[in-house]
Amino acid sequence: MDFQISEDSAPSEFISEEQRRQLVGRPPATGAWRTGDDPGSRKFTAPFSLELESGELLTQAVLAFESWGSLNSQRSNAVLILHALTGDSHTSGPSGSGHQTAGWWNGLIGSGLALDTDKYFVITPNVLGGCQGSTGPASLNPQGQEYGSKFPPLTIRDQAAAFDKLSEELQIGSWHSVIGGSMAGMHALEMAISSPEKVGKLAILAAPPYATADQIALNTVQLEAIRSDSNFLNGEYYEAKPGFGPHRGLALARRMALLNYRSPKELNERFGRAWQSQVSPLSKSGKFAVESYLDFHGNKFVRRFDANSYITLVNSMNSHDVGRDRESVEKALALITAPTLVIGVDSDRLFPVAGQQLIADNVSGTVHGGGLQVITSEFGHDGFLIEIEEVGKLLSDFLA
Repeated sequence: MDFQISEDSAPSEFISEEQRRQLVGRPPATGAWRTGDDPGSRKFTAPFSLELESGELLTQAVLAFESWGSLNSQRSNAVLILHALTGDSHTSGPSGSGHQTAGWWNGLIGSGLALDTDKYFVITPNVLGGCQGSTGPASLNPQGQEYGSKFPPLTIRDQAAAFDKLSEELQIGSWHSVIGGSMAGMHALEMAISSPEKVGKLAILAAPPYATADQIALNTVQLEAIRSDSNFLNGEYYEAKPGFGPHRGLALARRMALLNYRSPKELNERFGRAWQSQVSPLSKSGKFAVESYLDFHGNKFVRRFDANSYITLVNSMNSHDVGRDRESVEKALALITAPTLVIGVDSDRLFPVAGQQLIADNVSGTVHGGGLQVITSEFGHDGFLIEIEEVGKLLSDFLA
């Protein structure tokens, strides 16, 4: 069955007409950015090779990145902002040519803002294994074919090592600050542990020191949803016609993830038991409003992401454990000497504040504010992306 997105895929009060128009029609087999597409604001590193923890050698890899502000003559004002699982390099800016969505942290980067571009050179790379310009499963291998299922497995440490290639190319010996939330916080932790001399300040938002069994279990179910899609074709779907990619499986994985990103309180208060389009969900043609909301976000997601990339990145998150081969989690965290800001969200059910408390209690560097900073938010894990005013104030005070 092909995959046609209905114009009536979400409650009208939650989406704009422009968003509605974007979801009409059949999506391509992959939502990845491909060579030859409009680069938008992206820049690209020179190709590099990286020896992976698996023992494989990834060659001719590149990272896509975006930047704001100017690097000073001492190259000492560079702030590295890393992105979460479904983010990319487009941290700030409007949607448009080359960028299907607006910046995921709009309101924080710019002149006079928390990440003040009059002071700092701010840069965000798309993670290795991603699908928005950096080398990943949808990229062409040295033989000129998509890697697909043959793309090597990556760990959080592999991806953190790739960011070192970026700093080497830009001749940045030490980052003024490294900032990461969620999956990006995992990368930031690894950078501060493996190369403490390269991280001046460290900010960790809503990220754990290791992936728990519960988190791995939630991730595994999402990956099985993708693999069970008959159009997944064991990862070799790139030649499929629009509408015939593994869209149902990827959209289902996104719906599952979204439930972990938001809090029960927000969903209950926002949607209650409301119907979509005033059609009873007790009939075959009706839906609850919250169902339609999840459908909309799942269907939107397949237009900007790649199923193989989702599998690669989620598996890398499952690998996350700062204590692996370092005696213990506590001893690994003690290797962090940079001044550190640790932020948690009180309603986060994906990465609960206990994980951030463990980080704040064990780093060797000074902890900003005297300990873990907890944001009160109804938005759950996504609070670190949504509570811009509070997050901005904490970051601004910390960087100053």
